[in-house]
Amino acid sequence: MKIKANGNEVQIEREMTIFEMLDALNVSMKEYVTVQLNGQIIPRSEYDKVTVKEGDEVEFLYFMGGGLL
Repeated sequence: MKIKANGNEVQIEREMTIFEMLDALNVSMKEYVTVQLNGQIIPRSEYDKVTVKEGDEVEFLYFMGGGLL
């Protein structure tokens, strides 16, 4: 089944939860990633409940602090 992940078309074997998809796609720094599914930020507490389906668009976002000293 095909989804878009960070703008690239990727193949996953079946519908799966966000938590499962992070493992399946070998997403780095899983503990820091924020997932946006079809334009909506998904709360981390929902990663094991929300399912990724055919044609979904997923973005992996990493927020980093910084600025001038």
